[in-house]
Amino acid sequence: MLRPLKWFGTACALSGALLVAANVPASGWGFVLFLASSASWLAVAAVTRDGALAAMQAGFTAANLLGIWRWLLA
Repeated sequence: MLRPLKWFGTACALSGALLVAANVPASGWGFVLFLASSASWLAVAAVTRDGALAAMQAGFTAANLLGIWRWLLA
């Protein structure tokens, strides 16, 4: 079960990065993809009990929520 979750998180992160880097009107949606990536990696961290991964993804989740707020909601 973890392997598909890891690949989903990786695909979302790469897609989000490309969307933000493109600096197009839809770039804000890259943060939604980043958030999906962080959520999947947080699940992996919980199952594997990897505290460092969980801490990093918690920080990324906060940054992603800020990005969603500033780009899509504000």
